[in-house]
Amino acid sequence: MLHLRLISPPSRADEVTAVLEDCPGVTNIVVLSGAARLPSGDVILCDAARESANEVLGRLKWLEKEGSIAIEHVDLSLSRTAEEAVEEAPGEPDDAVIWEEFAHRVQGESGITWAFLVFLAIATQLAGIGVLQNSVILIIGGMVLSPEFGPIAAVCFGLLRRRWRLVVHALRTLITGFAAAIAVTFACALVSHWLGWIGPGDLATGEEVRFIVTPDRWSFIVALLAGVAGVLSITAGKSTALIGVFISVTTVPAAGYLAVALALGQWAQVAGSVSQLSMNVAGMILAGTTTLMVQRKFWPQVGRRSSV
Repeated sequence: MLHLRLISPPSRADEVTAVLEDCPGVTNIVVLSGAARLPSGDVILCDAARESANEVLGRLKWLEKEGSIAIEHVDLSLSRTAEEAVEEAPGEPDDAVIWEEFAHRVQGESGITWAFLVFLAIATQLAGIGVLQNSVILIIGGMVLSPEFGPIAAVCFGLLRRRWRLVVHALRTLITGFAAAIAVTFACALVSHWLGWIGPGDLATGEEVRFIVTPDRWSFIVALLAGVAGVLSITAGKSTALIGVFISVTTVPAAGYLAVALALGQWAQVAGSVSQLSMNVAGMILAGTTTLMVQRKFWPQVGRRSSV
C-alpha cells in the first residue's frame, strides 16, 4: 500500500475526493479542511494500492502546481478495508510500475554528485587492487559498491520517453564518473609502480580474473540479463535484487583493470578492458530500455492514465 498526503485549494477539494472515491484501490480517505498552511488549503489523506497509483497521480497531476502531492510506502497496514482495496485494484502489486516515482528516482540519480564520484572511484580502486592481488573477493566488493546503474536506468527511461536531455545528462554522468574513477585509480597505480610495489607481472599472474579483459558473447548475455533484472528491481521496489545486478556485470572491474593496465603500459589489456566496459554498459541500456517498453505496452494496469 501507499499513503498519499494531498494539499488542495479549498475550492477544488471536493474534486480531489471525487477522484479518489472513483479510483479502484483507494481507501481510508480523510479530509482535514483548512489544515494546511504552506501551501494553504485542505489536507486530504488516503491509502492506495500500488496498482492504482498511476491513475490517481495522472488525474490529480494539476496538484503539482496548485497544491502538493506526497507519497509514502506503508510497510504494514492492518485493515480489512485496505485488503479489499488491493484486491479491487487491477493486477498484482509487484507488477505495478509507479511511473512518477521511477521518473523522479532516475532523474535524481542521473546527476554528477560528489557522492557518486567518490563511491565510483573507491569501487574502481577496490577492483584494481583485486586484479593485482588476484582477489575475487575484492573485485566483488568493488562491484557491490559501484553506483553506476542509476545513470544507466536514467538513460533507459530517457530513451523510452524520448527525453533526450535526460539521456545526454545521464550519459555525461556515466562518462565523467568512469573517467574520474579511472584517472584516480591510474594515478594510485602509477605511484605504486614507481615505488616498486607492482609491476607488469602482477597482471600476468591474475588468471582467475582474466574474464575481465576477455569479452565474449556470454559477457553480452550477462549484461542483457543484468539490465532486465536491474530495471525490474527498481520498478518493483526490490532493492535486494539490485545487489545481484551489481555483482553480475563487470563494468567496475573492467574500469579498474583498465586503470592498472594503463599505469603498467599493458596496452593489449587496455583494449580488452575498454571492450568489456563498453559491452556491459551497452547491453544493460539495451535490455533496460526494452524491459521498460514491455512494461509500458503490455502491462496496461501499470500504465493506465499515467502521463509520465
